[in-house]
Amino acid sequence: MSRIIYVPFDHLNINFGALKSLNPATDVVALVESQRMLTGRDWHPERLFFMVSSARHFAQELRQQGIAVEYVQAPTTLDGLREVRTKYPNVPLVAAEPSSFRQMQDLVGFGVELVENDLFLTSRTLFAQWASSQKSLLMENFYRAQRKRLDILMEGTEPTGGRWNYDQDNRLPPPKNYDWAPYLQHARDEIDMQVARELSHSPTTTWATTRSGALMQLNYFVDKHLHGFGPYEDAMSADNWAMHHSLLSPYINNGLLHPSEVLESVLRAYSAGAAPIQSVEAFVRQIIGWREYVNGMYWHLGESYREENQLNANRPLLPLFKDSRATQMHCVSSVVADVEQRAWAHHIPRLMVLSNLALVTGTSPQEFLDWMRESFIDAAEWVMVPNVIGMGVHADGGRMMTKPYAAGGAYINRMSHYCKGCIYNPKLRVGETACPFTTLYWDFLDRHRESFAGNHRMSQQLHGLGKLSDLPELRIRAREVLDGLSAGEI
Repeated sequence: MSRIIYVPFDHLNINFGALKSLNPATDVVALVESQRMLTGRDWHPERLFFMVSSARHFAQELRQQGIAVEYVQAPTTLDGLREVRTKYPNVPLVAAEPSSFRQMQDLVGFGVELVENDLFLTSRTLFAQWASSQKSLLMENFYRAQRKRLDILMEGTEPTGGRWNYDQDNRLPPPKNYDWAPYLQHARDEIDMQVARELSHSPTTTWATTRSGALMQLNYFVDKHLHGFGPYEDAMSADNWAMHHSLLSPYINNGLLHPSEVLESVLRAYSAGAAPIQSVEAFVRQIIGWREYVNGMYWHLGESYREENQLNANRPLLPLFKDSRATQMHCVSSVVADVEQRAWAHHIPRLMVLSNLALVTGTSPQEFLDWMRESFIDAAEWVMVPNVIGMGVHADGGRMMTKPYAAGGAYINRMSHYCKGCIYNPKLRVGETACPFTTLYWDFLDRHRESFAGNHRMSQQLHGLGKLSDLPELRIRAREVLDGLSAGEI
């Protein structure tokens, strides 16, 4: 035996990472299902099911190809690796660069030889080179550099269609009487059912747990949803939980799909005239722009970044995040109910409903981060730390985003169907029927007006705050709303 190749549960790809140099005749592949991984946090059962079943299916597929596999169940990952090393003494242990600071520390301390993690399109070294050349680390600058470097949607040195982005075309509210294509349902096999029994969980059929299922999801998205993705990507519908979103992030994040093959499929559809530029560019931006940027920023900002709290937000996590019945706010209860069922909601409910609420209520960034990490099926550490600390709750003082993503009920009313039938009125900021988002938006600006006084992007909002004639009344109502949310009564 020449090498032990350790494969974490988010490196499930035989063509990338440490497995791309696999020699089936001499190497053994090790996967460790640790109890710490399963029980160390209050994980969403759908997330655990997806993670474990995907890994067991991957191990089975490797064995079917004649590859030696050690799938170990142990108290911790290092305990599992010790068990494998005992079975194969004096054999080098190799892995791709892990996906979190803690994993990095554990594997380096254990003497694992690390190779470059190419499950992303941008190496950590390449991102560091880009970051060191920038005065400000704007995602838009990174995205344009990516378009040029990867030669995607480019015509020479100019962007295809003459525009770098089509954001102005992609902010439509949810349409009326629209025929959304249904989403795939994935049948469960014996491995799935065994994992479900062990976890005492009845899984949905939303998520595939195999490479073939992930490819089916990719093809289905390109065929049925890509064309409409762009215009409605920022919309929220009470009648359709996924709309035209791809549902591919869990598979890209655990390795069952590689971002390069996702891009190739989408770009082929564009070349064939099957999808418009505004939808294709919007999706490409998520893959080569935001996803790569967030991973790069996770490593660039450092391990202590997750502890940032520059707005001094210390409110305990609100009950409604863990129980959709603990609020009468239709938008929040609907989104949390979706998360409870499938461990997923698309990026706008995450940002403009869940994170927005945590931001304007002054919820502890770390408590909210922990909840997001535990609740979403695609919530890797590298994903959630920058997305929550930097973008969602602006806890880093603007190192990632130049202004906080705070909004009142008017935004949610414009971009969703949630306000219809809700007991709260998004147009009101005071009174018992005022939308809590509207009340708390202005209260948030009031509480932090000194912090944002020097931010030119906040000048219009602060000017509006100064014109409020009912500010004393709003402050009183805000205290009532915060108390009611903490008690699960609003």
